[in-house]
Formats: sequence, structure tokens, C-alpha cells
Amino acid sequence: MGESSLKIIHYPHPTLRHRSKPVRRVDAKLKSMISEMFDLMYEASGIGLAANQVDLPLRFFVCNLAGERGEGEELVFINPVISRPKGNEEREEGCLSLPGVCAPVKRPASVHFEAYGLDGTAFQAELDGMMARVVQHEVDHLDGVMFIDRLPPTVEMNVGPELEEFSLEFQSRRSTGEIPDDEALAQRLADIENEYAVVD
Repeated sequence: MGESSLKIIHYPHPTLRHRSKPVRRVDAKLKSMISEMFDLMYEASGIGLAANQVDLPLRFFVCNLAGERGEGEELVFINPVISRPKGNEEREEGCLSLPGVCAPVKRPASVHFEAYGLDGTAFQAELDGMMARVVQHEVDHLDGVMFIDRLPPTVEMNVGPELEEFSLEFQSRRSTGEIPDDEALAQRLADIENEYAVVD
């Protein structure tokens, strides 16, 4: 992997549909990428960012509910697992990989999660409210799922034209070579997985 800096990729980039592999080691390079992800997240006024969204096929995400550097708490969730969903709640969601697109999404109101922090320590908690939603949204990303997949058909139709614009933009950037073809992308993801992931 070159020293190129990370960028937030937009729908319908194939890495957003890639199911992430569990991380098996954290080194200085990965820590530096995680720090860069926080920078990108704050720049884009986000509160969560999954590895897929910066074209990395690894199972981790970063978040800070405050959405501002120096405020709130910066959290890194490595190999997160969600269980025990309870209740049901609908709230507006957006996504840094679909800037400008928002829609109401139904999700469990509370979940239990387990994950590892940057230092390798396991942590777990029962979550509700905004934190439960962010964790579910980001774990979806790691499974190759986007919030638009969870919309009922009527709402999906409302965002259809915007999604079409993202698709046209993607095709145009691919035709100029700015975005590599599927084969080159797959090779790059495989190289990163070999370096950092538990490859089955």
C-alpha cells in the first residue's frame, strides 16, 4: 500500500459492498490510518466512519458523538460484534459516503456490543440512543450494508434520483482512471487483507 492518504469514498464504490475481514494486528501504520480517519470524519462533519468508507477492507470503525476535535470521546471499535437487539426506533440517518442524502431508518433502540480498543483491550456495553444507532450504522458498513438498503420502497424511491447522480459521478471518475477497475481494486483489498486481516 503506497503512502497515499486516505479519502472517503462515495456510493456506489465497490469497497462499500465488501464484507470486512477481522483485524489480526495493529501496527504504527494502521494507527496512523486510524488517526487520519478521525481527521476525515471531522472535516466532513461526521460522527462515525467505517474502514470500508476509506477503501480499507478491515473490520473497524471510529466515532465521536461530539463530531468535533477536542470534544466528546474518540472511540475506535476493532472487530465489533453486536447482539441482543431490543425495541425499535426510527431516526433520520445520513452517511459520509452519500453526502447530502438523508432518510428515516428503523433500527433496534438498544444493542449490546463487544469490541477491542486500539490497545488490544476488549470492551463491551449496552447502548441505546444515538450511540446505539451509530454503532449499528457502522457495523452495517463493515458487512457491506448501507443505510439505503434498510429503507422501505417508498422512501427508497425518494432518494433514487440522488443515488443515480452518485452512480453517474462514479462512472465518470472511473472512465478517467481516477477510480481503478474492479480487478485492480480487488487486488488492492486482498493485499491489505493479507497484511492486517484474519484471512479464512
